[in-house]
Amino acid sequence: MIANMKTKMAGLILALCFFGAALCSADDLQMGTWKLNAAKSKFAPDVPKDHTVVYETAGDNVKITVDGTDKDGKPTHNEWTGKFDGKDYPVTGDPTSDIRSYTKIGDRVLKLTVKKDGKVTGESRIVVTPDGKICIVRATEAAALRAKAIYDKQ
Repeated sequence: MIANMKTKMAGLILALCFFGAALCSADDLQMGTWKLNAAKSKFAPDVPKDHTVVYETAGDNVKITVDGTDKDGKPTHNEWTGKFDGKDYPVTGDPTSDIRSYTKIGDRVLKLTVKKDGKVTGESRIVVTPDGKICIVRATEAAALRAKAIYDKQ
């Protein structure tokens, strides 16, 4: 049971790392490349801490491409394309989730819901700083803070 909970938490935090900076794509000025700042972020010890996230327009959608390495140093790659409208959109390449939805709460705030096999596995609140240079992502589980990721615009 504890191992299963640990796996779920690692998956939630990994999804946070991969997709947390999605708010940064909500505005043309914030589109581009974002790099996880592991030194300023707080995670469980076994969570990967090397990710680059690229945001680009894809028609009237946003495409988020994430490249990095896992905890064993193996390369990772996944993609999400959708809108920040609270609806579910599929994710490819991520073993910890198959669906994500983003809900725009304000000009600089998004709510992220992560799902696997139809069940919610985690939620995050994503806030971009007023200067558009940093995204702060807080992952929660049962209303308790579980991770904080900081992304710097490149």
